[in-house]
Amino acid sequence: MEDYYRILGVQPTASAAEIKRAYRKKAKLLHPDVAGSDNSVEAEEQFRLLQKAYEILSDMHQRSMFDESFAVHSRYEAGRRSENTFNYRAWLAARTDEESRCKLIFFDLMHDREDDAVVLFKKMNTEVAGFSLSHWFTREDFMDYGFILSEELVLRAEYYDAILLLEQIIKMERSYAYFKHFFPEVMSLARDVLRRQLAGSVPDELALDAWERALELGFEKKDEACFLLKMAETYDRMGDSRTARICLQEAVRLDRSMHVPRALKGMLTAL
Repeated sequence: MEDYYRILGVQPTASAAEIKRAYRKKAKLLHPDVAGSDNSVEAEEQFRLLQKAYEILSDMHQRSMFDESFAVHSRYEAGRRSENTFNYRAWLAARTDEESRCKLIFFDLMHDREDDAVVLFKKMNTEVAGFSLSHWFTREDFMDYGFILSEELVLRAEYYDAILLLEQIIKMERSYAYFKHFFPEVMSLARDVLRRQLAGSVPDELALDAWERALELGFEKKDEACFLLKMAETYDRMGDSRTARICLQEAVRLDRSMHVPRALKGMLTAL
């Protein structure tokens, strides 16, 4: 029987976030498009096992069944309870400097304390001028943990904060590829928030700021047209018909087939 924890390179007590990160890191190395043709059969088999391990361990029900049949989780837990280890989280939590606060955010994120991580991240974003998680981590660690944190923010409808975090990650990836095969997953999350979640969920000023930022992130023209249309609707609702008309004109230029809401069609005839 395969040890899926060993295949992913994680402990049996690994959190969902740790499992996700481990899968992404290994998949980037074992993906057939990266492994080359010399050992293609072996690489494909390793990649298949990696995908299977992730499929099992990322599903709570399947993971529970695997733990019972493989009986590794209980053995590890017994050994872990016997250890007298330094309480790293308590040490971080007792400190108030920005570096320790940032490390606590990612520590909680990777140890099944996602709510605590999100609360502290939002608190730091609000209270610390120029706050930046990326300053305290390597580029790769920030991108991995930051993407997982952005997913947790989206789950909690913290859409504006999620977009600001995703913006940093996307710009980093554009400057030097790290996510590679997983980058479409990053763009897909940002696209979904910008197109479907943002409007009506945050104040209009924040939504406009997010859509404007998105125009610099290299989305496809149809996506940019959608963002501009949403900006036009928002500016029109705010009473700024001139800016609304400019946004609508650019949206239609980018996507001639796009559907224009009836409330804005009068602007097109005035162009």
